[in-house]
Amino acid sequence: MSDLGSEELEEEGENDIGEYEGDRNEAGERHGHGKARLPNGDTYEGSYEFGKRHGQGIYKFKNGARYMGEYVKNKKHGQGTFIYPDGSRYEGEWADDQRHGHGVYYYVNNDTYTGDWFAHQRHGQGTYFYADTGSKYVGTWVNGQQEGAAELVHLNHRYQGKFMNKNPVGPGKYVFDIGCEQHGEYRLTDTERGEEEEEEETLITIVPKWKATKITDLALWTPTLAEEQPPTEGPGQEEVVGIEGRGESEEEAQDMPEGYEGEMEMLRPLGEDQDMYPEEAREYGYDLDQGNVSFEEEEGRQSDLQD
Repeated sequence: MSDLGSEELEEEGENDIGEYEGDRNEAGERHGHGKARLPNGDTYEGSYEFGKRHGQGIYKFKNGARYMGEYVKNKKHGQGTFIYPDGSRYEGEWADDQRHGHGVYYYVNNDTYTGDWFAHQRHGQGTYFYADTGSKYVGTWVNGQQEGAAELVHLNHRYQGKFMNKNPVGPGKYVFDIGCEQHGEYRLTDTERGEEEEEEETLITIVPKWKATKITDLALWTPTLAEEQPPTEGPGQEEVVGIEGRGESEEEAQDMPEGYEGEMEMLRPLGEDQDMYPEEAREYGYDLDQGNVSFEEEEGRQSDLQD
């Protein structure tokens, strides 16, 4: 299931058809407070202006969905709550009948998304919380998908890096609560899925694979000039600043995994040709949109989440 809950339900225009009980202006138009039953079985109760829904109102669809909020010239515009037939709901800003601005979407599986919306899609800064695992994605979204600098927070560790086309990509790091960081990068590799028919092209799946380069103490900050910073004082001070709330520029946020100023004690050196895929990365599949934004199967943890 996508964040639409169901397809956006179309409200029927009234144009003085159907049953109506309420105020009218001198021209006979619906104007003021009124109740209407539309020919398709939907109902509306609220404010009218010059024959159109305008102001606060409640629109009920015959299938059980309903909208409670502001209207401007028959369109949802301003603050409003939409409850979908499956029980999911959106609370927040609307513009021209679309989710637009800041809002919260509550999914039927108790996941939530809180953040920016643009033209009905998650777009801008936002946080997606996974009720099943307690994990959350905090970062940027573009046209409904996570893209850009972000932090994926789990119960005892977090991943900081950059995402693109639903996948982590490039340099990043895992920060573990036990007091260390694992630096490395995600490299996208092609995996053949076989041929259905000889005439068809081979289906290719892009799989991000983690390659660790080093393990260090927790960093006190994310410096920009490696050669000028003093060494860190060790794992005793565990301030790890996430993507959200960092006062650095976006470029600095994206560069954070590439190294920290000063010589940091190497807890466990790794060979350059040694691939490491952390157990935590396998345990927590990074499904960032109810089953459609994961870069690896979560091995059943979120198999019930739908697109």
